[in-house]
Amino acid sequence: MTTAAPIPLDVVTLGEAMALLVATTPGPLDTVHGYTLRTAGAETNVATGLARLGLRVGWISRLGEDAWGRYLHRTLAAEGIDCSRMAWDADARTGMMVKALATDGSDPPIEYHRRGSAASRLTPEALDLDYLQGARHLHATGVYPGVSASCDAACERAIQVMRAAGRSVSFDPNLRPTLWPSREVMVERINALACQCHWVLPGQAEGEVLCGTRDPEGIARFYLDRGVQLVVVKLGPDGAYWRWRGGQRGAPDAWGQVPAFAVAQVVDTVGAGDGFAVGVISALLQGGRLPDEVPRAVRRGAWIGAQAVQVRGDTEGLPSAAQLAAAGL
Repeated sequence: MTTAAPIPLDVVTLGEAMALLVATTPGPLDTVHGYTLRTAGAETNVATGLARLGLRVGWISRLGEDAWGRYLHRTLAAEGIDCSRMAWDADARTGMMVKALATDGSDPPIEYHRRGSAASRLTPEALDLDYLQGARHLHATGVYPGVSASCDAACERAIQVMRAAGRSVSFDPNLRPTLWPSREVMVERINALACQCHWVLPGQAEGEVLCGTRDPEGIARFYLDRGVQLVVVKLGPDGAYWRWRGGQRGAPDAWGQVPAFAVAQVVDTVGAGDGFAVGVISALLQGGRLPDEVPRAVRRGAWIGAQAVQVRGDTEGLPSAAQLAAAGL
C-alpha cells in the first residue's frame, strides 16, 4: 500500500505549550478558589491564529503523558494544527501557568510552573529536518530558547536549516527575563537568533532592552544593519512602525507607520503580540509582492492585536478567516 505524501505546510513553529489556569475571581492567586482551563504558549498562540485563517500549520514540541498534555494535544489538534511532530514524554510533566484575573486592563500577575518540563527536553537531534523544510515559513520566538540550553540549540538549528533551504523566517523577541541566567545572556542570545531571521517583530520596550534605544527607526536600523530584511516595531496605542531593507540594485529602504485600531476596553493584554504576529505573517505569506504588501500586513497585525486585548485568554480573540474578511483585512 502506497502512503500518500504529506501536504506541505505553510508555517511550522516550535515551542512550549502550557496548560493555563485563569482565575475566575479577582484577587491574589493564593485567595482564589476557581479557575478556567485554557491553553498558553507564544508559539502555539501564533499557530492557532494562523490555522484559523486557513494556513496549514505544524508544531514541533514535547508534552508530558499527563492530563495537561492530553488536553493541550486535543485542543491544538482541534484547531487544525498538525501535531504529528509533537513527542510524548513519559518522564517529564507538561508545563503549566496560573494567571490572576485583572479587572482594570493591567497586565495580570502570572506564575509559571515549567522548570524541567517535557518541552524543555527538546534537542536539535530530535528535529525532523524534512518536515521543517516541507514548510514555506518558520516562526520562532525568544521564549523557547530561554527554556533550556537544548531548546536554544534546537531553535537555532531550525532557523539555520530553514534559511539554508531558502525559506522565510520570522522572529518575535517575546522577552521573558526570568527564563535567562542574566539580562546580558538574554540580550546576546536573542539578538543572535533574531539577526539570522528575515522578519523581526519587537515591541518598543523590547527594543530598548535589545538595541539600547526606544526610537522605532533606531530599533529597525539595528536589525537591518545586521542582515534582517523587515523590522516591525510594535508601539502599543501608537500603532506600529515598519522598515524594509533596500539595497537591491541601489533601492532605498521602504518604511512607514500604521496607526492603532481603537479599543473600547482593554480586558487582557496577554497574547496581543502573538495576535499581531498572526496578522503580519499571514498577510505576507498570502499576499503579493514584497515590500508592497508590508503596510497591509502591519495593518492586519494591528487589527488582530486590538481584537486580542478585548477578551480574556490568549487565543479567544484570534479571528477566523470569515471575520477577517468581514473587517476588510
